[in-house]
Order: sequence, then structure tokens, then C-alpha cells
Amino acid sequence: MDANRDTFETRLKNNAREIEALLEALLSPNSLSDEITRPEALRSAMHYAVLNGGKRLRPFLVVESAALLGGNEQAALRVGAALECVHCYSLVHDDLPAMDDDDLRRGKPTVHIKFDEATAILAGDSLLTYAFDIIAAPETTLPDTDKASLVLALARAAGLGGMAGGQALDLAAERQAPDEAGIIRLQAMKTGALIRFACEAGAIIAGSSPEDRRRLRAFGEKIGLAFQLADDILDLTSDAETMGKATGKDAARGKGTLVALHGMEWAETQLSRHVEDAEALLAPYGARASTLTAAAHFIADRKS
Repeated sequence: MDANRDTFETRLKNNAREIEALLEALLSPNSLSDEITRPEALRSAMHYAVLNGGKRLRPFLVVESAALLGGNEQAALRVGAALECVHCYSLVHDDLPAMDDDDLRRGKPTVHIKFDEATAILAGDSLLTYAFDIIAAPETTLPDTDKASLVLALARAAGLGGMAGGQALDLAAERQAPDEAGIIRLQAMKTGALIRFACEAGAIIAGSSPEDRRRLRAFGEKIGLAFQLADDILDLTSDAETMGKATGKDAARGKGTLVALHGMEWAETQLSRHVEDAEALLAPYGARASTLTAAAHFIADRKS
């Protein structure tokens, strides 16, 4: 696994550089056709929100899932950039005083602290909208039917029945702690839905079979569960300097987590089980899936 880990980390860093270069171009001051102008204060806030660090894991999963099935790399990069816009919009809004009320994100002031609350709200709104622009644009060289499938899948993952709905459940959990089934549902929506989309998108980009799409979607669901479980463990065991954001907030607010419900030993065992299940889903692809397999281990073993 060490060799695979080295290959994975190299590919993750290379992909991050490519995604960041693309996002830099997409968020330039230059207006696109049919845009009237790009207000500089809003554009700067969007740029800050997206290009202030991060591993770019979700775009990486899009690119690697597409590569596994022979998909167009440039189209995958653009879909990955669109997904990163959605992810970063969610962070901007999560950090707002009315939501999680955080002052730090990736070790830097959050957008509403760096700019102001109204600008942060508009930056999140604009990043969400821009994601669908990026997928639908002519520069994303995919058949229109595939673009429509990607737009639909991302909208379902990000909206009422996905990430935004999960955030609503998370806020409600501060008032009344959910049971185990409620925690799993909340986490699958708030965190898992975008990770699931990242993996499923690769199969859509590649025009693959329904079986490939189902398998990669299931892989995304498993590593999404692993991601959230690892996050909950880190929230209890790490510190703000390492994480680049406040820690211990779930416990302080009385939010239910699977770690709080079952204990650290159970959580670590369950985390390993999710990774094993994810590996099993990729087994039919053999060595071609080694980078995605390493990604599953990275998600479970990460320190921030």
C-alpha cells in the first residue's frame, strides 16, 4: 500500500494544481458572454473562498473515477471544478453566524470575517450557480445528454434531498439529538452526497454502463461514510491548528455523532470496515483502481 500511497499523493497534488489553475481562470475578472460585468468585491470573495487552500479531494475523485473508465480528462477537470465550487459554497454558508458560526476555515479567516456577511452569502449563491454554468458551457466537451445527467445528479446531491437538506437536519440536531438512523441519514446527506456524486460523475463522463455507475456510486457512498466518521474522530482528537478550523464544537453543542453514541473503539473498527467495503466494490477493476483504493485509505487515515 505504501507504493500506492506515494502514487496517490503525487496524483492528488498534481490534480490540485490543475484544478486550482482552472478555477483561477474561471474566476478571473473577465466577464463571459451574456454576463454584464463581474463586481470586483463579489468576485474577490468567491476567489478567496475557492482558492484559500484545501486538498481538492472531491475534484480528484471525479478525475480518477473518469480515468478508471476511460473518460475525457479535460471534461472531468471542469466537472471537478464545478463540484469544488459547490463544496466551497457550502463551506462559506456553513461558517455564517446563523449556521455553524466559525471564524476560521483552512487556518484563515472565513469569508464573512474577511469580507462581510452579505458578501459571503452572495459569494456562496454565486458559486453554487456558477457550478452549473461550468458543466453546461461549450468548453465542457461532453454530449448534451451527459451534461444533463451531471446537472441533475449534482442538483440532487447538493439540494433539498442532499447536502442542503443535511445541513438543515444538522441544525435541528442542536435542538434534539437524532437517533442512530437519523445521524447516518444526516451525514449521508450533508457530507456523503457530494462525495457520492464525485465518484458517480466519473462514470457519467465516461459514458459507462449502468453497472459501472452503480458500482462507483456505491463506492462514493462508502468513502463518504468513512470521511464523516474520520471527521468526527478528528473533531474529538485533533486541535484547531492541525485542522485549520475549530474542533470540539459538536460535543459542545450536544450534537449526536456515531463516535459519541458508540465510542472510539467502535468508530475505528467501523471506519476500517467502510474502507474494506469500498475496496471490495473496486475489485472487478483490478490494478486500474489502485489510486481510488489508496484514496479510500487516505480518507480514513487523514490527520486534518
